[in-house]
Amino acid sequence: MQTVSENTCFGGIQGVYSHTSKACGGDMTFGLFLPQEAKDGPVPVLWYLSGLTCTHENAMTKAGAQGWAAEQGIALVFPDTSPRGESVANDEAYDLGQGAGFYVNATQDPWAPHFKMWDYVAEELPALITENFAIDGERQSITGHSMGGHGALTLAMGLAGRYRSVSAFAPICNPTASDWGRKQFTAYLGADESKWAAHDASILMRETGFDGPVLVDTGTNDQFLDLLRPETLADAAFARRQEGAIRMQKGYDHSYFFMSSLMEDHVSFHAEALYAD
Repeated sequence: MQTVSENTCFGGIQGVYSHTSKACGGDMTFGLFLPQEAKDGPVPVLWYLSGLTCTHENAMTKAGAQGWAAEQGIALVFPDTSPRGESVANDEAYDLGQGAGFYVNATQDPWAPHFKMWDYVAEELPALITENFAIDGERQSITGHSMGGHGALTLAMGLAGRYRSVSAFAPICNPTASDWGRKQFTAYLGADESKWAAHDASILMRETGFDGPVLVDTGTNDQFLDLLRPETLADAAFARRQEGAIRMQKGYDHSYFFMSSLMEDHVSFHAEALYAD
């Protein structure tokens, strides 16, 4: 692992690090904010998964999460959204290939050799950060935006017992029935739609739910509502009587202005779960 940069931030350290990823078959970069409490011992961690076209840097610099995390003594991890490099498959469209990993393990060529984002976020990167930084692996929560909200919800429901809480900003809620999902799942996972269900938050919510609190916020002015399909997740959550809240926030769109406006609420939500006895 190599240190790309480290900056003092709200009394802690905002770092950027690169490493060779076995899961993704190449170099990966991630951001990690450590609050000042990490100097005295391991701290709980909140994962932030970003959306289409983003790198580790977008949320790290735009979401305004570090200040609230510092108040709560929580670390933040900002993974990249896909493998990258000249040897990594790509597509001309913004919503497929590099920058659009969808947090799945691709099984189809040309994506399969590198696009193993589920394994990267679920296994490889957690092992790396807990080994090298003062992170308490027993206290983890997860959040994300758009494609990253999809990833946060599916990882939380797919990895029972891993995360104490899950939240999402404008997540892709029903990708098996959306153009933000069907196209990518066909490319990455193949035409057999039965293999897609494990990566659809609405299906997972109806079938298994999440053993803990859930918070989902979407703006009423989100320009991608037809692609996000929040109503499908809400219907599934109510049918299952899932603990949590799925909210429509008046006037907000899909931008980072939305996330930064509600970030305090989400970090506080996770802090309550991370510090619960």
